[in-house]
Amino acid sequence: MQAARHYGMDWLRIGAFALLILYHIGMFFVPWGWHVKIDPVIDWVAIPMFATNGWRLPLLFLVSGYASAALAAKLGGAGAFARSRSARLLVPLAFGILIVIPPQPWIELVGQHGYDHGFPHFWAHDYFRFGSLGGIILPTWQHLWFVVYLWVYTMLAALLLAALPAAARARIADGAARLLSGWGLLIVPMLWWLAVYAAFPGHEETHALFDDGPSHLHYLMAFAAGWLLRVRPILFESVARCWKAAALLALLAFVPVAWVEWTWPGDTRAPHWPIILFHVARQVQGWATIVALVGIADRWWNRDHPQRAMLAEAVFPFYIVHQTIIVVVGWWLLQARVAALPSFLILIAATVIGCWLFYAIGRSIGWLRPLIGLQRKAGRM
Repeated sequence: MQAARHYGMDWLRIGAFALLILYHIGMFFVPWGWHVKIDPVIDWVAIPMFATNGWRLPLLFLVSGYASAALAAKLGGAGAFARSRSARLLVPLAFGILIVIPPQPWIELVGQHGYDHGFPHFWAHDYFRFGSLGGIILPTWQHLWFVVYLWVYTMLAALLLAALPAAARARIADGAARLLSGWGLLIVPMLWWLAVYAAFPGHEETHALFDDGPSHLHYLMAFAAGWLLRVRPILFESVARCWKAAALLALLAFVPVAWVEWTWPGDTRAPHWPIILFHVARQVQGWATIVALVGIADRWWNRDHPQRAMLAEAVFPFYIVHQTIIVVVGWWLLQARVAALPSFLILIAATVIGCWLFYAIGRSIGWLRPLIGLQRKAGRM
């Protein structure tokens, strides 16, 4: 018997991707390295950015794990699951790398490395060099690294589905559910993240897949937790028990994160002990926020709406194209020397309109649908 659809997890997925788009708009203003930056950058923007920095991506992997488990149950076999996930992830990934992504490295090279060729020349002669140009490896998947990692994690899941008998998978799921029962859902994953940080304190995410082991340990746990929530929905009882405490803990843990960034803003080098405090608090705040958000989604958002299905379908096309729109529009704003507030408003409007057009046009043209991450339309009976 299939578990009932949890609409709250759908809304959580929609909200997580919307937040990611807003976060990338913030990257235009914050004093961190990125493809294009407002001049001058605004130091204080880093504080609200850090409010989501520790959990926005793990939350995406968690809701993706939940959705992947639901799809695996629906398809009923490891092979069908692997084929379905590969088609829905690798085809738009290839389209993104070939067509959607290239303006981003071109703008970065022109603006920050003195590249003096136009975009057509860059795409035809330099983008497919399979090497480095100005420190950028080309071609590149840029923000679509999430799709690469998600595909790898789903293939690992498919491998386990194929290799383990159903009884063995059930025992593993039951054991994990017992471990995470009650307050374990809040405590055990948090301890896992802290242990990963303690083992690899100097690791910085590369998004390059093969040299990013600690990041995989971080994100795989979230993906597995989402999968387990689907196959053992009794864990939502644990969420209900501890999400309010998790929300309070998340707020408290953000205080040292904000304090460290406020005291040593931008590129200012902090002493060793505040750096450790910052990262420990970030791990705690990250997982506590995820538990709180799942609790909120379970408590208040588990209901359908006429626009839910459309929004759930639109988030992947929005994700594919949004960063290129932000970088291109940000480059224009930088050249025009537009001030910060109007730049922010223009970026929001342009990104929403551009993403919507990308989705609306792509969904209406049959051969474009799989390229932007949508299912092909069923044939007429």
